[in-house]
Amino acid sequence: MTDLLQWLHDVFVKQIDFWVILGFIAQFMFSMRFIVQWIASERVGRSIVPVAFWFFSIGGGSLLLVYAIQREDPVFIAGQALGLIIYFRNLWLIFKEKRRDPTI
Repeated sequence: MTDLLQWLHDVFVKQIDFWVILGFIAQFMFSMRFIVQWIASERVGRSIVPVAFWFFSIGGGSLLLVYAIQREDPVFIAGQALGLIIYFRNLWLIFKEKRRDPTI
């Protein structure tokens, strides 16, 4: 038990700095997109993806990319960079559709 407590302290207390705090904020934003999606789906009784999902994806993904670059993690960098392209593309498609049909 002492080893576990020491490990938790080493990981979650000793390493706290600006970048770790930014990483937690980014992860929180990224996680919020699922909460927004869940609430919106529950309201209409079917699975939907609201526009706010994509904004939280961009916000959280951008901050996570900054965090990954600072940590120099190539896997994390590649994953977040590709994700951002997809999130921006989805927003572009949504706004393009709304321009054609403002009743959406």
